[in-house]
Amino acid sequence: METPTVRWRRLLPRTPARWAAAVAVLAVLVGGGTWTAVADDGPPAVQREDRMLRPGGVEIDTSYFTAGGSGKRPAVLIGHGFGGSKNDVRAQAEKLAADGYAVLTWSARGFGKSGGAISLNDPEGEVKDVSGLIDWLAGRPEVELDKKGDPRVGLTGASYGGAVSLLAAGYDQRVDAIAPVITYWNLADALFPDGVFKKLWAGIFVTSGGGCEKFEKKLCEMYERVAVSGKPDAAATELLTERSPSAVADRIKVPSLLVQGQSDSLFPLGHADAMQKAISANGAPVSVDWISGGHDGGDSETARVEGRVGSWFDRYLKEETGTDTGPAFRVTRTGGIDSTDGAALKRGASSDTYPGLRSGGREIPLRATGGGGTPAGAGAGTATKSTGSAETFRNPAGAVPPAISAVPGVGGGLSQLSSLGVGLSLDFPGQFGRFESAPLATPVRVTGTPTVRVNVKEAAGQDAVLFGKVYDVSPDGRQQVLPSQLVAPYRITADQQGKPIELALPAVDHEFDAGHRMRLVFSATDLGYASPAEPATYTVTADGPLTVPTAPAVATAAATLPWWTWGLPAAALVIAAGLLITARRRTATPAPDPALTDVPLQITGLSKKYAKSVDRYAVRELSFRVEKGQVLGLLGPNGAGKTTTLRMLMGLIAPDEGEIRVFGQAIRPGAPVLSRVGAFVEGAGFLPHLSGRANLDLYWQATGRPAEDAHIEEALEIAGLGDALARAVRTYSQGMRQRLAIAQAMLGMPDLLILDEPTNGLDPPQIREMRDVMIRYAAGGRTVIVSSHLLSEVEQSCTHLVVMDRGRLVQAGPVAEITGSGDMILVTVAETVSEPLAEKVASLPGIGSAVRTDDGRGLLVRLDGATASRLVADLVRLDVPVTGVGPHRRLEDAFLTLISGGAA
Repeated sequence: METPTVRWRRLLPRTPARWAAAVAVLAVLVGGGTWTAVADDGPPAVQREDRMLRPGGVEIDTSYFTAGGSGKRPAVLIGHGFGGSKNDVRAQAEKLAADGYAVLTWSARGFGKSGGAISLNDPEGEVKDVSGLIDWLAGRPEVELDKKGDPRVGLTGASYGGAVSLLAAGYDQRVDAIAPVITYWNLADALFPDGVFKKLWAGIFVTSGGGCEKFEKKLCEMYERVAVSGKPDAAATELLTERSPSAVADRIKVPSLLVQGQSDSLFPLGHADAMQKAISANGAPVSVDWISGGHDGGDSETARVEGRVGSWFDRYLKEETGTDTGPAFRVTRTGGIDSTDGAALKRGASSDTYPGLRSGGREIPLRATGGGGTPAGAGAGTATKSTGSAETFRNPAGAVPPAISAVPGVGGGLSQLSSLGVGLSLDFPGQFGRFESAPLATPVRVTGTPTVRVNVKEAAGQDAVLFGKVYDVSPDGRQQVLPSQLVAPYRITADQQGKPIELALPAVDHEFDAGHRMRLVFSATDLGYASPAEPATYTVTADGPLTVPTAPAVATAAATLPWWTWGLPAAALVIAAGLLITARRRTATPAPDPALTDVPLQITGLSKKYAKSVDRYAVRELSFRVEKGQVLGLLGPNGAGKTTTLRMLMGLIAPDEGEIRVFGQAIRPGAPVLSRVGAFVEGAGFLPHLSGRANLDLYWQATGRPAEDAHIEEALEIAGLGDALARAVRTYSQGMRQRLAIAQAMLGMPDLLILDEPTNGLDPPQIREMRDVMIRYAAGGRTVIVSSHLLSEVEQSCTHLVVMDRGRLVQAGPVAEITGSGDMILVTVAETVSEPLAEKVASLPGIGSAVRTDDGRGLLVRLDGATASRLVADLVRLDVPVTGVGPHRRLEDAFLTLISGGAA
């Protein structure tokens, strides 16, 4: 059954002014919520309802997203990052809604328009709010329920929103699946790792939250207390721990996709490792994905991650058991530069089991180098004399100047540079000790946490605060790279000193090339952390080799080629592949229909469902026929199914039902008859470093057809690019690329030419030229199908129309037939019509409106109950010198009427 909102949207006119008025009406009808819609030519339109809710006693600003269809669907809650709001996740919400989910986003307490104070995901605050939102979802009629009051629901979100996903799964048993992204397991461990205060990130937290006064009072007091002392106390650690997912580790028992960032000094990879161990121990399915970026910046791989999250929910919320959720472990590896755009080249590595952080340990012997420290009592800058494997260095008074590794705000750039072999870090002489391996005989891929046994002493018997890191050093020793710019802090208490202890270095995924060396450095300071203000002298002795995890079960995918090496247009690939495949084998293709040999296109009963859907259609029961010499306009609002239809026509995707015949041949991928079809659909992929002419030549070679059949000069004349044909395509404007793409579609002078939005990027003279080209092209006995939103151009260039709405055929026929019917009457008169006369006609009974024509010698009259004969009688009575009366309707009027079911 159609919901009120969907029904209203179906009846709404498509003009912007009427949309605005209709949305205002809907705002009243939904009782305080505001509805808007987002549409494209793929999934169905998505409706959004904005409203304030009070799930936990505080006003929370929410947005609720749904798409068409009356069936029950699972729900997804998406949380935002710290300092953000619900608006940050709107795009992901719309995608999930279009894929068949009911999606709820919200601004957490203290953010956006929501009330309350920031309490860092307090179980009695933000987590309680999430449970209240789940209660609200349970009352929605379109949401699938596992039982009364228990909706089928998943949670996802990045950082702050990822943590609340984990917490909600631990506190609310109604949660069915989660996908937290770059988040924390224990916030105390994140901000106070090993008892060392991560002062820079903590300060950014408070600032991005709006200042200390925006936080719950005891949190503000805790931060100020730790920031002043430079050392976390037991109360601070307890406060943050009780608000962390680790506090409910034994209660998180739902399928969990854990996405963590390699470029992340805030929530490093160890947090995801702790999550995986705890949740898998509870018996739940878990997958871990290490992305390239993180809180320090870099590539967040948004499209890939959101795609994997969607598949995760399809499997565990929709229970689509055939969905591929990906490997148990995946890591993105970076190496090299794409010469076309300067982007880092990436490829994935994966394993069917999670390797952990210490799999496949390999021992790397170390020796003290004496390159950075000073003997006890010496001044800064004095060279160390290495004694065995011991290094002695100092913590300067005030802990300044500090060493530099990751720097929040600019560290993302540094992390990306390190992945490409460019080093940028700083250790001050006299403030660090270092140990180095011999040159590596073979490459070593480190995946996980290196470890080393050391003996540490502080001269005065106080706590020693150190920062450990492993550099990748070039063969000549001139360059050192800090993988992902990561450092691990340690607080080594007096009772731990003087005996071997094992220290874990930062978890990374990094390849050390043959001939390079591993350099283990312990520094007394780091910019991101608080070091003791008192001067101190540290002695560190290596008590064994550096053990590095190699994760042998993790296999790297084959390196991908730059996009321009495979980016020829999709249509060209289909045609070329078809020629090769059909030359080798024949499939069970329906026999040709002799009766349709001269018919360019006949579509019969065509249907295509959306991906991952069983009851939602992009195209449904579509049938129409196109004859030779016609220029057919394919029209419809966004989401009507036009592009899906064209893609099926090109053999790019297969229909679920029905058939397409071109000149009597059934369309299949690689069908030989596709050689008679030229297409410009969804843009062309040109090689940017080649000229326009070279791109066309290369395209034609890919088809495998003789060069003399290309008619390339005719196509170039149509394109009208002139001297630009000799220039590299990367120098072209959008309009020039568009014209080159259309010329490409016309190569070979195909009998059926398909153009999807051909006038995008063209100026008015070029649009007029394109109109003439299509008319001339069809006049030669060929056929053109054009999809466009420029109705005035369609009206002037097309002979026939097919109008679609919500995947179905609304009307098909000659343009004159479609525009000439209806309730719009054109009245021509012998003299200029005055405005007062037009107003007088408009006020007649049964007349909806009367508008003067552009030349002033006519009236466009819309009948609203009156008949044409009654109109003529009234005009005669008013002494209007009528010279003609006939039906008239612009294509825009006809189109709006057709797609609104006659209600426009």
